[in-house]
Amino acid sequence: MQFSKGRVRGGGDGSGPSDGHHEARGPAPTDMPRDVPFDDPWYDALASGWGEAGTVAVPVPAARQGQKPEQDDDLAAAEVYLEVQRSPAFQEVRSRYRRFVVPATVAFFLWYVAYVVAATAAPGLMARPVVGAVNVGLLAGLGQFLSTFLLTWAYARHARLRRDRAALELRWDTQELTRGARGGAA
Repeated sequence: MQFSKGRVRGGGDGSGPSDGHHEARGPAPTDMPRDVPFDDPWYDALASGWGEAGTVAVPVPAARQGQKPEQDDDLAAAEVYLEVQRSPAFQEVRSRYRRFVVPATVAFFLWYVAYVVAATAAPGLMARPVVGAVNVGLLAGLGQFLSTFLLTWAYARHARLRRDRAALELRWDTQELTRGARGGAA
């Protein structure tokens, strides 16, 4: 269903009037009535700062009281991000990331270099038949693709089980602190 200057237009199911005129996919924000809910399942109103009644204002230090409000907001937000970056929770998320990525990258790189070196330095080994027309080189090349997909799966699993929850909590905390540092107008 589309809105146009307060009027409801056809919903695209054939039940509404169709005069051959096509409008944009959705209403412009200024055209949408305030009492209509935003029904996009991917839209997170709370993450954008809408719909929150009260926010806590953080007092501004005396050294920054002479600055413009925009500069003040930017400095307050920068301080929040630096504070979060120094926090033990952030450092734990980063160390979990590194503990997986560094060994996985080294292993994959060594596997790739071994394949290239074997293909150039030992063509006889790579040409050795395994089954019919399938040789060692072909199996090793297919192994490169398989290892890429396996590594992608392992990375996604590791992120889901070990980092995503902690990173999401950090994100929410950071957004709340940023909103508070900007006086609730983020």
